[in-house]
Amino acid sequence: MNKKGIAVAGNMIVDMLYPIAGIPKPGELTTITADASKSIGGCLCNDIVDLAKLDPQLPLVALGRTGDDAAGAFIMEQLKAHKNIDMQHVKITGTTSFTLVMADEITKQRTFYHCRGGNAGFCEDDIPWDKLDVDMLHVGYILLLDALDEEDDQYGTKMAKLLHNAQQRGIKTSIDVVSEAGDRFRKLVCPALKYTDYCVINEVEASATTGVELRTEDGKLLKENMPAALKKMKELGVSTWAVIHCPEVGYGLDENDNLVEVPSLKLPEGWIAGTVGAGDAFCSGVLYGAWKGMDLKSAIELGTASAVCSLSEAGATEGMRTVEEAMKVYKDLR
Repeated sequence: MNKKGIAVAGNMIVDMLYPIAGIPKPGELTTITADASKSIGGCLCNDIVDLAKLDPQLPLVALGRTGDDAAGAFIMEQLKAHKNIDMQHVKITGTTSFTLVMADEITKQRTFYHCRGGNAGFCEDDIPWDKLDVDMLHVGYILLLDALDEEDDQYGTKMAKLLHNAQQRGIKTSIDVVSEAGDRFRKLVCPALKYTDYCVINEVEASATTGVELRTEDGKLLKENMPAALKKMKELGVSTWAVIHCPEVGYGLDENDNLVEVPSLKLPEGWIAGTVGAGDAFCSGVLYGAWKGMDLKSAIELGTASAVCSLSEAGATEGMRTVEEAMKVYKDLR
């Protein structure tokens, strides 16, 4: 690669985080234990800020939509704080997308209530191909970008067409998916994988996409099924790296179909302040490794380190550190 940089496209969201004393059953009440906190969220915001923090010299381009409102101004302010993020192609239109995040203080799991806002209209017309001089394009989230999730007669979906057009311009492609309830994965994710070079998703998304069961009903991870799921991702079209991350471990198949396994770290008690954005942090670490020309094992180690840093703060990106600092954390905790 000529090391021209990475473009990140897709969801721009404001997250409102509410710490709660357990997730209630229908009809029951739970307590919000502290005031809500506000942070940026979504694929574009999370990944591009994580990448900017990992390497403040990395050229980055933001491609998305945010609203002409206070929430949109907040997003723009947060991203502009990083001098290596080019914001000139972000469109200000409609209302800003937001998510109410219910963060369970007992299980450390979170539940999301999302309003799509202007993100629903983000489409290929928002990408200035003639001005986009980058090595890689990372787009997400599939299932949460309505215009790109629309059907396309030739490519299956508008997202798949966008990724094809990027590859035709010599740009390496990467996708991310949102973990939603429903049966849309096969219809919307599979067409995109035909034009994807790097796919980094969690075990829930991988299982829904490939049809390979990766957890039992009682939550046990089926590690023995990981190779089959990764192989299926490659068969569906992923050309270079297929990666599945989960709390216990990170797995991947590299460009030569070699299987890589990187165990998660045992974190000190009290380390996890929140899990919002940990998956995006993992993805950012792996993508940076790909951009730098690392082997897949080293990239997944960096992804693991990045996720660990993210877990140390309640917001999605606040805990991210530089590559050197993140890897020091990884080595200290290994």
